Amino acid sequence: MRRAIAEAGKAQAKNEVPIGCVIVQGGRIIARGHNLRETSQDPAGHAELIAIRKAARKLGSWRLLDTVLYVTLEPCTMCMGAIILARIPTVVFSCFDPKGGAAGSLFDLSNDPRLNHSVELLPRVLESECSGLLSDFFADLRRRKRENRTI
Repeated sequence: MRRAIAEAGKAQAKNEVPIGCVIVQGGRIIARGHNLRETSQDPAGHAELIAIRKAARKLGSWRLLDTVLYVTLEPCTMCMGAIILARIPTVVFSCFDPKGGAAGSLFDLSNDPRLNHSVELLPRVLESECSGLLSDFFADLRRRKRENRTI
């Protein structure tokens, strides 16, 4: 998770929401990603999707079997859909996202019997650290918006 947090820092340095992701296979990181929605003006520029695409290219397969995805925020519906389609068996995440999460808070796609793949979830890993990173980012964003309004 510390490597995912480092990826989140890269996003933050680009004024992106600080979310980072790594995918591990056999104890080795095979792909990394961080949010790039603003930079790329791409609504699919989520850390998880970027890492999933890189992992698929590296492995030469869309099936990411025997991998673990680590991400600093609970995946959204789009990302959980990609995780399920990629057959990623395990997702480790830090903070729940009550406004958009699809791994237990707003929705739970991880173990829906109507889908052809289930995902083991390991939530709340380094939760306070990742929660603080996100809270600080949004507090700073609100402060900057207030300052720009007063100018």
